[in-house]
Amino acid sequence: MATLRESPVDDAAARELLAEYFRSREVGFAAQHVVYTTTFPAPAAFVPPAGVFLVLDDDEGRPVGCGGIRLLQDGVHGRRYEVKHLYLRPATRGRGWGRVLLEGLEKRARELGADELVLDTHHSLEAAAALYGRTGFSAIEPYNDNPNASRWYGKLLGGEPQTG
Repeated sequence: MATLRESPVDDAAARELLAEYFRSREVGFAAQHVVYTTTFPAPAAFVPPAGVFLVLDDDEGRPVGCGGIRLLQDGVHGRRYEVKHLYLRPATRGRGWGRVLLEGLEKRARELGADELVLDTHHSLEAAAALYGRTGFSAIEPYNDNPNASRWYGKLLGGEPQTG
């Protein structure tokens, strides 16, 4: 069974996972003749209460995935956090660990008083979009100008569905 642990975003294991994530996006974007802009996250954005960063370890304690949440400016629904850098090593996909990671981030967001979770992604990440849909996220209007994003999702943590 995979386990989650909080980690500084600049910890060696977290940084290695993020570097893999960014490389995979650069390759995926290049195949579409699009340039991916890599920006390593600022460590302070992922320290409570501003946010949290999680590393997912496999059954043998090896880091195989990561993701974080960071505080944004309050939205119309209240306190809002953004899911960032959700990544699983390809060999570990299909085991339900993406859901474990996303639910772990949602749990931390609730503990930090979030009313809403939002995220942006690219339309080429079809498995990620399916995961977001299965975990209660729905399409919303863009909330940022991320050059790497083509889809935006939100989830109200009070239980009611979000529309946008």
